[in-house]
Amino acid sequence: MNKTKNTRKETLNEVAKDGVEETEARHRVTVDTPDGTLVDHLDDLRGTLIKTIVTFVLFFMLIFLTIQYWFPYLTKGHELIVRGPFEVIRFYVRTSGALGIGLSLPFICYFFWQFMRPGLVEKETQFLKSYFPLMFLLFLAGLSFGYFVVHPVSYFFLIQMGERNFDVLVTADEYMSFLLLSTMPFGLIFQLPIVVLFLHHIELLDSTLMRSIRKYVYFGLIVITALIAPPDFFTHIITVTPMFILYEISIYIVKIRERRALKKADASQKSE
Repeated sequence: MNKTKNTRKETLNEVAKDGVEETEARHRVTVDTPDGTLVDHLDDLRGTLIKTIVTFVLFFMLIFLTIQYWFPYLTKGHELIVRGPFEVIRFYVRTSGALGIGLSLPFICYFFWQFMRPGLVEKETQFLKSYFPLMFLLFLAGLSFGYFVVHPVSYFFLIQMGERNFDVLVTADEYMSFLLLSTMPFGLIFQLPIVVLFLHHIELLDSTLMRSIRKYVYFGLIVITALIAPPDFFTHIITVTPMFILYEISIYIVKIRERRALKKADASQKSE
């Protein structure tokens, strides 16, 4: 009986020892050594998530502790009210969270880029390296469009419409919700040219196909606008117009890339 217990104990110790040695010997998955076990990839993903959370928390605390400096830019001089102390906390937390995500987004993208890079082929890696600055600039352009155009126009229109029949009192929490709804989605919508270029880069899309499905894309953009934009026709027009323009610009850029690729192919044939 004791011999059986000792044998089982020795077996468990050997298995535990092997697990420790394997863990200590693991290597980080890199571009030069992209192969790894599931545990290796999960460990790298855990490290990426930890760095992401730490970065967001640092920016969140920075914004929360300096909220008095950001407050005038958010409220834009509008008179807001609060209905209790908890609404003050909700406003500060929501504001700090939104700004924290915006400021930490470049770092978060870099962390996930480092995590995904070993699994990407050279074609995808070159595309992301080349267009990452443009992605960030388009994101800022989308936020700026929402902040300086969509939000003030839609806010003024809705408040003026409400003042005809009501005494309008806007709470801080409702104002922040409206501000986020009329700004944050446009940072993602303005990534449309990058998405189109990537699909063209991996040979899933060309200018001919884009022109043939134009009416379906426009219908989809109108539906998206109806979901994210404030509920008035004038704001819908302002919102959907840059989407149409971005799609047409995407077609034009794809056509230019196709012409360059055709010229390059002709030049290589002539040289042969």
